[in-house]
Formats: sequence, C-alpha cells, structure tokens
Amino acid sequence: MKIGFIGLGNVGGKLAGSLLRNKFNLTVIDLDENLVKDFVSRGSKSAKSPKELAKKTDLIITCLPSPRICAEVMEKKDGVIEGLSKEKIWLEMSTTDDKEVKRIGNLVKSKGAISLDAPVSGGCHRASTGNISIFVGGDRKSFEKILPVLTSMGKKILHTGELGSASVLKVITNFLASTHLAALGEAWAVAKKSNLDMSKTFKGIQVSSGNSFVHETESQVILNGSYNINFTMDLVEKDMALFNNLSKKLHIPMEISPLVLNIFRDALKKYGSRAWSSMVVKRLEDNCKINFRANGYPDELTDNEKEEKGYEI
Repeated sequence: MKIGFIGLGNVGGKLAGSLLRNKFNLTVIDLDENLVKDFVSRGSKSAKSPKELAKKTDLIITCLPSPRICAEVMEKKDGVIEGLSKEKIWLEMSTTDDKEVKRIGNLVKSKGAISLDAPVSGGCHRASTGNISIFVGGDRKSFEKILPVLTSMGKKILHTGELGSASVLKVITNFLASTHLAALGEAWAVAKKSNLDMSKTFKGIQVSSGNSFVHETESQVILNGSYNINFTMDLVEKDMALFNNLSKKLHIPMEISPLVLNIFRDALKKYGSRAWSSMVVKRLEDNCKINFRANGYPDELTDNEKEEKGYEI
C-alpha cells in the first residue's frame, strides 16, 4: 500500500515517522520544506501538490491544525479531492468537527473513494514511539484494510462506529484532559501555599483517587518549569470550542466546559497562542507570586515503553 501523508507538525511528523520506520512506501507534503527534506533524506518521497500525492498513493492521511486548513487542503485547486479515484482511502487524523468530516466525506464519496476519521490520543511522546491510541470511525471493511497501517502508528486501535464518531470521542477526551489540567493548576497552588513538598505531593496524587493521565505526564514538565508538553494553547482552545459547539448542537446545558474554555482563553491572551498548553497553570503561579518547581523532573516527556505492534481493542 502506498501512503501519502499531509502535515508533518508536532503530531503528524511523529506518526509519519512511525510509518517510515516501519518501511512503508511513504510520500509526504508540508508547508515547511525543511521537514519535507528531512523525510526525503530518510527514504520518503515528496509531491508537489495534494492532488499529485493523492494520485500517486492508495491511502491519503491528513493531520492538520484545524478544520479550516484541512478543508483547504482537500477542496482547493490541486487539492486531495481532485486526485482521488475509486477505492482510494482518505484518513483524517486531525482533531476536527464531526459535521465537517462528514461533509468532506461526501465529496470524497462522490469520487468513488472512502473516508475514515482517525484522531489520536495519548501525547506526542507516545506518537513518536508508535504507542499512541487511535480512534477510527467509518466503514468496518475499510478499517480492516488499513489496520496494518494503523497498528504501525499506534498501539491501541478502537473502531468507534460510523464516520465522525471518532472525532466526537476525541473532543470528549480532550475536554476531560483540559479540565484535569486546569484543576491541577489549582491543586498545585494549594499545595505550594500550604508549604507541601512538591515531589511528595506529586507522588501522593499519583497513588491516590485524584490521579490522572494528565497528572502523570504534564505535572512532570510543570514541576520542571519547561511546560513543554508539545501541545499549544491555540490547539486547546480549538478542541475545547469544538466540544462546546457540539454540546450546544445537542442542547446540553454545560457548566464546566465553558468555564474551562474561558480559563484557557485567558492563558492564551497572557502567554500567546503558541505557548505550551500546560502553561495554563502559570496563571496562578503569577497571580500568587509562587512557582511549582521541584528537582528531578524532565524538561520534555519521553516514552519508555517498548515499541510493539499495535492491536485492536
């Protein structure tokens, strides 16, 4: 199977790297020519346009920052849709709106091609080792056809149902992660102002009912002071807005998510759209004139789990 990959950013570059590492026939495109050159130097091919990439490959993967950018890549002149033909598969790995992936999916279907949405979850450090989780929505037979590709990019693969269902599940999990992160900022502030030992507090939360994946990962780079979680404020705002918009469409009277979204928007104004998302806790550090530093924590997360072939859960 020939694979085309569009978008070599923080997440996409790591997913594409797993495909290259596992010896897939790979063609890439990105606006950053240096990223493309790096992949080509490691054995990938490149294409001049999304249309050319789609014509030359069987599976076209997009992993892009926003629904708007994805729509442009898919629908523009020389875009992916112009290069599609019968039985080709478009795999949308961006975090996007379920309505949007269905809308573009109809355009893909008109060309005789197939659409699947497949957002990832688990952190960039796991994307780089092929140990990230992948949710996949769409036709079951098409899912099974590309399962060997999916299990090379991720460890735990979940078929969620119809097209768009994976995107809904993804924004749910991102809402929960963002809420946990905002709550951690308040927890760390109380710990610090109470003169608790920060390392012992980390361990205490880790072994308690208050533990979470977000604490075990993001608290480490918060305590280090780098805040480097490889995920930025603008992406959190986008994902939280997707969740809030979905709740409005479903007529669910949300209370927590609008508050968390406003907290992140305030942090974005203070620290910038490209600041690491874990810097949301810095609002309280600055306000209270404290810091959450402790010795012995990494400035960037690494995945120490052994890379192994993924599997469907």
